[in-house]
Order: sequence, then structure tokens, then C-alpha cells
Amino acid sequence: MNNTKSGPKFKLILILAAVVLAVGGYFLLRDTDPPALSLLPNVGRVSPDTVLTLKAEDLGLGLKDLEVRLVQKGKRTGLLAKDFAQGEIRFSTDLTLSGTEILEGPFEIEIEARDRSLYPLGQAGRSRLVRNLVLDATPPRISVESGQHNLNQGGSGLVVYKSDEDLGRTGVLVGERFFPGYRQTGDKDQNRVYACLFAMPYDTPPAEFNPRIVARDLAGNERLRAIPVHANARAFRLSKINVSDQFLEQKMPEFRKFFPNAPSLLDVFLKVNRELRVENRARLKEIGLDTSPTPMWEGPFLRLPNSATMAGFGDRREYLSQGKMIDEQTHLGIDLASVKNAPIPAANNGMVVHTGYLGIYGDALIIDHGLGLQSLYAHLSETAVNNGDNVSQGQIIGRTGVSGLAGGDHLHFGILVSGLPVQPREWWDATWMRNNVDGKLGR
Repeated sequence: MNNTKSGPKFKLILILAAVVLAVGGYFLLRDTDPPALSLLPNVGRVSPDTVLTLKAEDLGLGLKDLEVRLVQKGKRTGLLAKDFAQGEIRFSTDLTLSGTEILEGPFEIEIEARDRSLYPLGQAGRSRLVRNLVLDATPPRISVESGQHNLNQGGSGLVVYKSDEDLGRTGVLVGERFFPGYRQTGDKDQNRVYACLFAMPYDTPPAEFNPRIVARDLAGNERLRAIPVHANARAFRLSKINVSDQFLEQKMPEFRKFFPNAPSLLDVFLKVNRELRVENRARLKEIGLDTSPTPMWEGPFLRLPNSATMAGFGDRREYLSQGKMIDEQTHLGIDLASVKNAPIPAANNGMVVHTGYLGIYGDALIIDHGLGLQSLYAHLSETAVNNGDNVSQGQIIGRTGVSGLAGGDHLHFGILVSGLPVQPREWWDATWMRNNVDGKLGR
């Protein structure tokens, strides 16, 4: 009788065990997709410090283990080995070759990963990824082709240089300011010639002016090369500007939308003069990157005809209200006054890269002339061209006005080098251009 009673129980236990095994087997065998692997960069040249980003993912039963090896001339060197905890489905890490014994030249990176699948016999849960790369640990060699570089404080300069290999990032570094260099046309394998317009910023005295060429190759190796320069100090005049109640009432309503919580019109002015000015100059820097890699200008730049100079580049301005100084700024252009709504000619050949409202500059227009060189026309009452238009020197592009912070009808004319305002007078001077720019470009 005891055997009879235990029979059904035993069968039930067997059935339950079979169900558990079947369910467990299903979960262990149902994952037939291997782990997904990726490695960036996945092709090309790398340096010992290049960051290699490895990612692994298995959305089924999760990752089990992973191994990374370097292979060069038949020799395998382990770079990473990792076991994963139950349930880990994603893994990401950064790797470098620094500290390894790998030599310059071609090599492979092998990556193998397994998940926790048992179907069939675990082979469906195994992935292998191989990437062919080239180790380049030698910085590029740079030779300066242009001669002596004479720069005035607030002025511009141009350097021409060659590299023995293709460059990824290059230009001139002046303090924290970077001026991009642009490869010039020629034999792509032999004449790796780069030209860079740079500046001696108005706020940098000669003793602190130390421009250096930055050359970073496609692998990420970088070299710095000093530029021989002769730097000249320049004095900038001081001007005092009275901020009258009439000026505030006429001009500040235009800017109230930017600072709706400012308690008074004078507070609006101070925020415009300090904060909006900074934003607008940052925008000029952005626009400065929208440039042709080759020069489009021809000869010296034009000045607004029959105009008088009302304010100069680098003028240090003190703003007064009721006899007290309330602010100070630097004027980074030349104000030219002629008749009301005077027609404005394009200073030189180029392409229009900005039209429209630009804060303190009001309605403004910017023409790109190549190599990061751009001309700015501000406080306009009318614009006669559109973004993307090609313009010729002397072509009428707009009319003077009083938009923005202008207190009277005039043109604020600026020259920008990679977005940094520089002294426009140099670019009006045919002799200066021939000696410092066009001659170095062989034009």
C-alpha cells in the first residue's frame, strides 16, 4: 500500500523536475545571438595616446567574458581580460597603447567575447572582431616657408609652412587663442603647404606675444613650432562717451527683450554693453570658421568712400552717466560716417556668410574672403545681398544706418581673423598687404 501511495508522488516529482529542466534549458538555449562588439577608431593611424573605445553588448543572457589582444608580426600580447557578473549586458571601456611593447607599423587588435548561452555548446554565444590599424608615434616635421613676420599690436600676420605628412588639426596658437591653418592646393603627396592668418591681439603686449604653429597628424601626434616674429607695441587712444537719458530712451527699448527683468534703462544698457557684447563676439568667432580654405580677395581692401573716421580700432572707451564712469569697453572696429544711408561697397571679393540682426552691431553683414579673413559691416539700415551670395569688390551690399548701439548714422567696419577683430587700416594699405600677406602667398 505504501508503494501504491508513493507512485503518483514520485511521478509528480519527476514531472516537476522535467518542467524545471525544460524551462531552465529554454532560457539557457534560447539566446542564439552572439555579443555585439565595436571598436573606434576602427581604421587608420593611431598614436600611443589615441583613445580606443571598446563596446560590448548582449541583450539576451548577458556577457560572460571578454578578451582583447594585440597582434603584430605573429606575436600576441594581452591587452584586456574581463569576466562579467551575472546579468551584465553592456560594457564600455577606453584603451590606449601606452605602456605596451608594440612597434611602429601595422598591427591588429583581436577582440573575443562570450555570452551565457549554451546553444549549441556555447558556440552561438561567441563573437570575434579584428581591426587592422597602424601605429604612428612620430610627430610631424614642420618647416616655416615664409620669412620674417612683423606684427603690430592689434594687427595681422600670415605664416606659410610645410609638413611631411597630412595633418588633422593645425594652425597658430597665441596664448589661448587658436587660429586655424588651411591646406593650399598642390600635389597632395608632396606639397603639403599650409597657410594661416593669425593676429597679435589688441590686448597682448609684445613681451607676451609668442605665436606657435600647432601641427597634429592623423594619428594624433602633435608638434609645436615657434614662429620668428618682430612684435611692435601700439598705443590706443582713450575716449569718453556720455550715456544720456535721451540715448537710453531712444536705443534701449530695442534691447529690452534681451533683459526683461532689468530694473531701468540704464541697467539694460549695462547688460547690453557687458553681457550681450560678449555673446555677439562669441558669435563672430563661430562665423569665422565658415571660411574658404583659399584666398578670395585681390589687392587692398576698400574703405567707405568720402567718409570721416569717427572712432578708431582699439579705442578704450569710458562710459559716463551724470558725470560718473559706469563702464568701460574696447572699440574693435573703425566707425566711418558719410551721408545718411550712404551706399556701402564690398571691401573685397568674397562670399556673404551672415546677414541679419547681431545684437550690439544691429543689422549686420559679414563677407568671407578666405583663410578665416572676414569683413564686418554693422549698424546697417538696408542689406542688398543674401547669405551665400558671391560679391565683388566695390559691389553695393547695403546702406549705413543707426541699428544696434549706434548713436548716429554710420558704418562700423571691422576686419576679423578667425573671428577675432583686428586693425582694419592694415588691410587698406597696399604696401602692407604686399609685404605681409600677398607676397608670402606668391600673389
